[in-house]
Amino acid sequence: MTAQKEERLVTLEEFIIQAQNRFPGATGELSQLLRDIGLAAKIISREVNKAGITNILGFDGSTNVHGEAVKKLDLFADSQLISALERSGITCMVISEENDGIVKLSTTGGKYIVYLDPLDGSSNIDVNVSIGSIFSIYMREPRFDNAVHEQDALQPGSKQVAAGYVLYGSSTTLAYTTGLNVSLFTLDPSLGEFILCDRCVKIPKHGNIYSINEGSYNSWDVGLKRYIKYCQEEDTESGRPYSARYIGSMVADIHRTLIKGGIFIYPHSKKYPNGKLRLMYECNPLSFIIEQAGGMATDGENRILDIEPKAIHEQTPIYIGSPENVKHVMDFLHEFAEKEPEFKI
Repeated sequence: MTAQKEERLVTLEEFIIQAQNRFPGATGELSQLLRDIGLAAKIISREVNKAGITNILGFDGSTNVHGEAVKKLDLFADSQLISALERSGITCMVISEENDGIVKLSTTGGKYIVYLDPLDGSSNIDVNVSIGSIFSIYMREPRFDNAVHEQDALQPGSKQVAAGYVLYGSSTTLAYTTGLNVSLFTLDPSLGEFILCDRCVKIPKHGNIYSINEGSYNSWDVGLKRYIKYCQEEDTESGRPYSARYIGSMVADIHRTLIKGGIFIYPHSKKYPNGKLRLMYECNPLSFIIEQAGGMATDGENRILDIEPKAIHEQTPIYIGSPENVKHVMDFLHEFAEKEPEFKI
């Protein structure tokens, strides 16, 4: 009896180089950028895993541009990612949730603009619930004077050249796309390397999980209320009621949706009339990933990736996940869009 041949492990760096070699003339700069982000993610993962014993839990005492209390680990993650991008010399500016305006890097002639949510779901840090990092990469518009302008960063999500996220959970997982499928890696702490576990992730066409903060139910539009009631009704033929799952960390909720299918929703409401989640460094990169995996992402009217941004910290509603689920909630939103505000359910 012959032993089964063991499959060779493929590291993130090797995978990136292999992908680069498929394109003659590629300069390798985007590959370097992805490797730099991968290195920063390892450092952040290490710090997250020992946060309880290194005095890095708790609040810093400051607030970010959105008026949210900043935690020490937020600042650590922000610093590590920006430092990694600075070292490579190919990024001209960074836009981060933790900074008010653009962060100009020393290499003003760099080709790339990077958006970051350094630590998504940071309200979960102190209770040991999954958190993550999100990144979104754009090509810079060429300029003769190499000047760095905020306007250069205001590009629709359809112009992203790469995007990804890192989830710090029971294991550390990295997912990214350059517009050719979605690849998934898991950090092997014994090797200190991200190892390829799925080179072409596909989201199920339909899922029986919905993810939304139901505490805001009374401030939603009628169509969304109707859809959630539909999800909760019992109908064995269609597999309802669906399961409600809401972690409060967008990366974690989207990762589950990517793997198991279903829908994640953060709508506009009375409290957040324009939505709460950030278009450029939360919704665009995660929508790019979900679409590349075969899913859909909309603000309730328009494809997320087609939105023309007006500000670097712009907010938007989002409905994202399996295509059948997203289409279904859109049907409800459109059907009840003309109902009077006092319509009761």
